[in-house]
Amino acid sequence: MDLLQVAHVRTQVLEGISFSQAAGQRLALTGATGSGKSTLLKLIAGLLQPEGGEIIFAGERVKGPAETLVPGHPDIAYLSQHFELWNNYRVEDVLSYASILTEEACAALCSICRIDHLTRRKTDQLSGGERQRVALARLLVRPPKLLLLDEPFSNLDRVHKGILQAVVDEVLDRYGMSCILISHDPADILSWAGEVMVLQDGRMVQKATPERIYRHPVNEYVAGLFGKYNRIRPALAARLGRLPGSGEEKDLLIRPEKLTLSALGSAAARGKVAGISFMGGYYEVEVELGDSRLLVRADNNAYQQGQVVYVGLTA
Repeated sequence: MDLLQVAHVRTQVLEGISFSQAAGQRLALTGATGSGKSTLLKLIAGLLQPEGGEIIFAGERVKGPAETLVPGHPDIAYLSQHFELWNNYRVEDVLSYASILTEEACAALCSICRIDHLTRRKTDQLSGGERQRVALARLLVRPPKLLLLDEPFSNLDRVHKGILQAVVDEVLDRYGMSCILISHDPADILSWAGEVMVLQDGRMVQKATPERIYRHPVNEYVAGLFGKYNRIRPALAARLGRLPGSGEEKDLLIRPEKLTLSALGSAAARGKVAGISFMGGYYEVEVELGDSRLLVRADNNAYQQGQVVYVGLTA
């Protein structure tokens, strides 16, 4: 059963967004800056008023700020990327003022959010990552059914980002919450989400599993959001070993790891190495094939600039 239903919602930024989310589902929301991601989250939270359409949560319509005295839905928690905490307050006071938690329940919440060692510190003595986890804990004193996270990992160093990611996973598992997370980083999305929704200029252009989004993007905009890719024309695709399909042939959007590279002659397309880049755990080899250039992922540095190589498509 769907927990959330968004039907034809529009604002000055969004153009008729419709989708649903099941209970317990992890949904990632991504798109270029200005595509409407934060606006959509605020609409779902009841913090903005839609100009059209409706949002149904747990069988009831979510009211906007024009319809209620206190904006927001009691079972939906929204954590902004510009989270705010009172300055010069102890962490334990921030949490106690937000709820009537017992001492035992408060200790358990602090442990889950990895802030149990911070309870006696003041909020203006915390790092950005610590403040983010305190802000999240404050939202969880009354566990919501839906958690909305707007760029929660932005501006965090690798250590604090890893801690917050672990906290979010544990919170969702512990309380069985649904979650919508906004992020620009493919690494935050692909391994985490059950589904991914992509916005472009206020419209939803693709909603699918992470693997489908990554391997079969509907256009170059979606492909570019999730990493490097090659745009391959039908004639070149045939040289690479792709059999022509039925109907009109279109350009292919192929990830570098879906291409093979060999120094030995074969039926694949013949090209010349134009550049090699070390990427840490692998190499990226740029291959020139006539008027086209392809980026191929290689496991080792077995090639040299100017070397003749052969490029093909993996199965």
